[in-house]
Amino acid sequence: MNSSFITDLFNDTSFLGIPLLSWLFALCVASLSFVVLRAGVSFLRRRFTAAASRSDSLFSAVAALVVGGTSNFLIGLAAILIGAGMLELPARWADRISSLWFVVVVLQVALWGSRAISLGMTHYLKGRASGQPAQLSALSSLLMWGAKVLLWAIVLLAMLSNLGVNITAFVASLGVGGIAVALAVQNILGDLFASLSIAVDKPFEVGDFIVVGSLAGTVEHVGLKTTRIRSLGGEQIVMANTAMLGATIQNYKRLAERRIVFEFKVTRTCTSEQAKQIPQLVERIVRDIPKTRFDRSHLKGFGESSLDFETVYIVLDPGYNAYMDIQQALNFRLMDGLAEMGVSFAFPTRVVHVASMPEVVTESADESPMQRTPATVVQ
Repeated sequence: MNSSFITDLFNDTSFLGIPLLSWLFALCVASLSFVVLRAGVSFLRRRFTAAASRSDSLFSAVAALVVGGTSNFLIGLAAILIGAGMLELPARWADRISSLWFVVVVLQVALWGSRAISLGMTHYLKGRASGQPAQLSALSSLLMWGAKVLLWAIVLLAMLSNLGVNITAFVASLGVGGIAVALAVQNILGDLFASLSIAVDKPFEVGDFIVVGSLAGTVEHVGLKTTRIRSLGGEQIVMANTAMLGATIQNYKRLAERRIVFEFKVTRTCTSEQAKQIPQLVERIVRDIPKTRFDRSHLKGFGESSLDFETVYIVLDPGYNAYMDIQQALNFRLMDGLAEMGVSFAFPTRVVHVASMPEVVTESADESPMQRTPATVVQ
């Protein structure tokens, strides 16, 4: 009798027109679905973690963290919707459940996407930061914020559209408002995106010695709007990031070796035999100096009062002080070598020849023969 009473109770008692037994069955299905979905998420996370440990794959490591961040609340909602699908609900409730399915799935995908954006951008910028934690923090925060705003804006519009809201006018309003804001802050946005370009493309980094136009110095800080350079004179130069990228930048920190063009002049008293020996002398000197590679040395041409020689050699050390030490050693040895050959360095000279012209005889009534003077010309 008790069994019959309980059966009749579950069959005859209803809620929203659905028997209580059906509600219990739906609750069991929902509970089982939650357990299965949670177990499936844990299984995927373990598989991705194992794959990341075996192959050191960035994708697997990121996927494990993304899957591990699955929302239990959304899993519970999905389980409830699965259980609700077991009920014979009215048509209007079935349509709402279908819309809720879309919302739950899109929200979970958005959460995965947001987590993947954070992990991916952080790893990418860390690989290119080169010891700039402050810049990395600011730029990564800005990049992730922009990407997440775009992602959630798309998710919100998709959910509103699925719920039957007309989003055409809303999207148009957002577009007009965005254009107005962009025009109002275009200079700031220009420097901002220039900063992002510097962070991603890396034309220079903190600590690099660069030359921008007529300015030269060591990069001290790359901010969201400006770059600060410590010049050779000691003062700090602040330049807008847009101006930095709009100019030609010479980065000497990344110089692997220096190509040096070295010129000197000797006097015209140098004989042909001596002139032939000078390139050989320069080659021997360059080859004897460490960290150098000889390229060429030639009699370049004839100056107004000199013989002009040009030498090209490579300094294998990119440091400027190292180059100056090598050039100084080369100059001293060249002075000694030319002195031994009896050849002197030329200095600017000009010879003026004064030639006498034949006497010009002019006779006049007031001029005596003794007043006749010779004419001269200067060349």
